Amino acid sequence: MSKPSAPRREADNEAKAVLRTVRVSPRKLDLVAATIRGKKASSAVNELTFSKKRIAQDVKKALNSAIANAENNHNLDVDRLIVAEASVGKGLVMKRFQTRGRGRAAGIKKPFSHLTIVVRERPEAEDK
Repeated sequence: MSKPSAPRREADNEAKAVLRTVRVSPRKLDLVAATIRGKKASSAVNELTFSKKRIAQDVKKALNSAIANAENNHNLDVDRLIVAEASVGKGLVMKRFQTRGRGRAAGIKKPFSHLTIVVRERPEAEDK
């Protein structure tokens, strides 16, 4: 007697991947996520491959996971995928301190972030 499963939140032509507790500030992660929003999935992967940002490799892993979810779980065409959504959320913040001169202490915040990537299959009418 378990409860019924929750309905799927994404549309039938969408797939999602979530990357949680990434050790980077949301502001820096959003800069990388903004570069791939609205692009074709293949060009977004290429852009992340050659990005100089450290976090770009983790974003690329999440994007590849979303593409694999679309192909394997939802039977979508990989060549027609676009990055419909790349949203960044705030995670926990570890608080540390650093000793300073004359017995004082200074606070250090180590933020974490969450990244959600949604890829969508374009309709065939838009391809032409």
